[in-house]
Amino acid sequence: MEKHFVKIKSTRKVTHDTLGIITDKPENFDFKPGQATGVAIDRDGWRDENRPFTFTSVPEDDFLEFIIKTYPGHNGVTDKLLGVKAGEKLILSGVFGSIDYRGEGLFIAGGAGVTPFISILRDLHAKKGVGKNRLIFANKTSADIILREELEKILGDNFINILSEEKDKEYPHGFVTREFIEKYADGPGSFYYLCGPPVMIDKVEGYLEESGVDKSRIVKEVY
Repeated sequence: MEKHFVKIKSTRKVTHDTLGIITDKPENFDFKPGQATGVAIDRDGWRDENRPFTFTSVPEDDFLEFIIKTYPGHNGVTDKLLGVKAGEKLILSGVFGSIDYRGEGLFIAGGAGVTPFISILRDLHAKKGVGKNRLIFANKTSADIILREELEKILGDNFINILSEEKDKEYPHGFVTREFIEKYADGPGSFYYLCGPPVMIDKVEGYLEESGVDKSRIVKEVY
């Protein structure tokens, strides 16, 4: 598998537990919005510790961006990424992923599961093709909402948040249920894009099938 060594251009804190990293982009490096790559840190002891992360940049950008949920204190890759600095290198290997845009529909994300949708929605926005797409974004608290202002700008009222551990007058409280989905869905003939924790995605997929949505209309990935 071909490997690419890319230099880190900048890092930033996106939320209290997510990190944004921008790197150089190799020549003739192609990916589709929604796809991911394997990422390792070019440091002794970490070059073989490869983890999948989604591109949040769009293919036309002259850089690569990743927004990564971090787990400080776990002594893993994301913990080490918190300490990387501009000028260091990451090692990218392969491009993959089962999320791809097929047409207007309802995106349903849990936590960091929103990352493949960021690239898709940014790409649609740049091409003036957002249309009637909607995003249901489930998080524990409002502090967990990744790129809230940008997603509000892209989607307007079609950006729907729900919080499970915080009661906020601005957002619904609870979990993504069949009734909640049906409130914002356009029916069985629409596309449904799912990404998030396995338990959540299994439940949501079950709700969709109960509502008569054919499996061919469900595009999913778990993390």
